[in-house]
Amino acid sequence: MTEARDPAEGAEHLREEDRKRLGGSRVVTDDQGPGEWREAASPPAPTVLMEPDFSALATSAALACETPIALVSVIGTGDRRLTGRAGAGTEALDEHALSFFPCTVQGRELLEVPDARDDPRFRDDPAVTGEPGVRFYAGVPMIGRSGNVLGVFCVMDHRPRRLSDEQHRILRSLTAVATVLLKTYRYARKSDQIIHGLQDLKDQFLRTVNHELRTPLTSIRGYLQLVREGGLDEATEHRFLQVIERNSEHILGLIDELLLMSSLNARTAVFTPERIDLVAVVRRAVGDAAAEAERRGHTLRLEAPPSMTAWADARRLQHALDHLLENAVKYTPDGGTIEVTVTADPARRIRIRDTGIGIPPGEVERVFEDFYRTQQAEELTGGTGMGLPLVDKIIQLHGGSIRIDSEPGKGTSVRVTLPVPPSAPSPD
Repeated sequence: MTEARDPAEGAEHLREEDRKRLGGSRVVTDDQGPGEWREAASPPAPTVLMEPDFSALATSAALACETPIALVSVIGTGDRRLTGRAGAGTEALDEHALSFFPCTVQGRELLEVPDARDDPRFRDDPAVTGEPGVRFYAGVPMIGRSGNVLGVFCVMDHRPRRLSDEQHRILRSLTAVATVLLKTYRYARKSDQIIHGLQDLKDQFLRTVNHELRTPLTSIRGYLQLVREGGLDEATEHRFLQVIERNSEHILGLIDELLLMSSLNARTAVFTPERIDLVAVVRRAVGDAAAEAERRGHTLRLEAPPSMTAWADARRLQHALDHLLENAVKYTPDGGTIEVTVTADPARRIRIRDTGIGIPPGEVERVFEDFYRTQQAEELTGGTGMGLPLVDKIIQLHGGSIRIDSEPGKGTSVRVTLPVPPSAPSPD
């Protein structure tokens, strides 16, 4: 038999502390760590959702402990509480039997109150002085994996008494079952959210790929029809064939990107890191972007030492840099500036900074989600939403990290950090 800590605390203080827990706006799940509670200015009364499984556990506790009242109260679930009840008069306990719960939460183990009227912490509680007339209370906190108290499982009686050791064990066992059941409910709810998110992702993927494949295929079909009909001069036919070839390469590139995305997600992508000259890889990527940057009137600058060793897969790394530079060129208005710098301190860092349209607040983190595109990007240009997710996965493959700082209308800075390369083996 264990009493809560701080026995001298008055009932009013305990009720206030409990309102902060039960009426606060913070939602606590078993996966979260401890946090502070924020009390809403006028918290709405929570909707009580009666769950048959919890009520069945409450009924079992009432029968085993020979009490007329049992209650499973789950806290921290936002706008509703999963609750199980057994016995008459329990409807009032959510609002009035508040002083028992914080003591149970504070003690973090079974709390037994033989006679509430003789206990200064509870004798003035409305549930003791009025309906349902609680004299005896025994409650066990429902503690999650991370240490948070998720709720309270308790039994109550209208007369003073004590539970036997066997009844203590039964109450603790039923509390453990209720805790597992609650986690099952929450995992199921998370699973539903994940499934819904995957369905949205699938729909977005199908829309994107349909558009990106249909457009070049329609172009290819149209130009092939014109070539097949004949009557074209040699120069025109050559030009049409170039368009067909260009669109074919676009489709092949899209398929390659999809396959790479799939292999990176499945962690089956070929990855062969070795000691490379990082500056040489960056120069090649900058060179590949130079023609389009010049066509757009951009100033493209590279600031880097003559050479710098890194441990990387040169082909994969350049693929990631090509995507970053392509974005910088594409989303920077004509006549802008794109600066690329390579430094070591000692981690290898590549920074690509542009004077482009920027990314709206709140969307910077989302740009690494597969197939996600900002509304601005959708309006300005086509695309699959695979570029930045591929970059992120490739950099992670290298054990590095990527960070984006952006301000709408002022530009974007992308910083790629790679680990320090391992020391070269000493000659024998």
